[in-house]
Amino acid sequence: MSNAFQNAPDERVDWGASLPFLVLHLVPLGALYTGVHWSGWLIAAVLYYVRVFFITGAYHRYFSHRSYSTGRVMQFLLAFGGCTAIQKGPLWWAAHHRHHHKHSDMPDDIHSPKRGFWWSHVNWILCPKYNETRWELIPDFAKYPELRFLNRHPWLPPLLLGLAVLALGYWITGTWTGAWGITFIGFFLSTVPLWHCTFFVNSLAHVFGKRRYATRDTSRNSLLIALLTAGEGWHNNHHHYMPAARQGFFWWEIDITYYVLVLLSKIGLVSNLRGVPERVLHKHLIKQGATDLGMFQKHWERALRALADAQTRTGELAAEQKKALEELIAATKAKVEEIAKLSGQKEAAEI
Repeated sequence: MSNAFQNAPDERVDWGASLPFLVLHLVPLGALYTGVHWSGWLIAAVLYYVRVFFITGAYHRYFSHRSYSTGRVMQFLLAFGGCTAIQKGPLWWAAHHRHHHKHSDMPDDIHSPKRGFWWSHVNWILCPKYNETRWELIPDFAKYPELRFLNRHPWLPPLLLGLAVLALGYWITGTWTGAWGITFIGFFLSTVPLWHCTFFVNSLAHVFGKRRYATRDTSRNSLLIALLTAGEGWHNNHHHYMPAARQGFFWWEIDITYYVLVLLSKIGLVSNLRGVPERVLHKHLIKQGATDLGMFQKHWERALRALADAQTRTGELAAEQKKALEELIAATKAKVEEIAKLSGQKEAAEI
């Protein structure tokens, strides 16, 4: 493997700043001391999926892609709920996600799995390079002072939620020991899989699964990730047509986030859910011979790294072999650029 993806100094994990994140993984072990009332597990399940929805339905489909409309009060509640998942502020999250879509699986992609599992899964969040909000990428929502407040103080909603769970635990058990037992499981334990299952969309949904559509990235569709993340596993669908409020394009593709959004639209809390045009459903299908630029790019880059490694190991390839490989790479690159220019995937530029 080449050293193409060596981390810069500001891309290394800041272990001091990351300590709260790491320690929180151990906090649920406090339940071994307190014991746990059965309701703690129920609260954990509810808080897991409720907060998954706030990440997928609010941070992702609303703030990142504007897949539907809502009023200002509901907008604030969506942002507040997203903060309870402890994945930083809504403007930080959405701005970086928009950047990801613009450069997906390209050198500027901030969390491409091409840089390795741990980088795409969590290390990019724990390094200092991406701590700041990319304000220029989120001007449509940055104009709201209440959203800027939450973005500056994203710890406030989870703190209030944790205290609410503690109070509920005391009401259920009548003791502070029982209350903390429920909090260790209901709040803290549910947070850990919530983090990692949503991070899987970055680290695994571009690696494992099936591709229906030819896109310029390596996104995949995965039923397992869709079940864990309330619908985000239909990632190839999403990269094919990002503006849609639904990611399960077909009835058999389970998308719980979309079902919740439909329910919210029925009672008037959200509106204008953006659908998937019929023409989009049947465009760029791999099974119909669409040129899969994303996967070709992946294999091409792998071949380039193999060539570089071979040159490093042998000092120099035989002149004839090296010349033939270079000509093949140049011709292939020109063909790919021609196909990309002609196909002009218009949807990829939409937010």
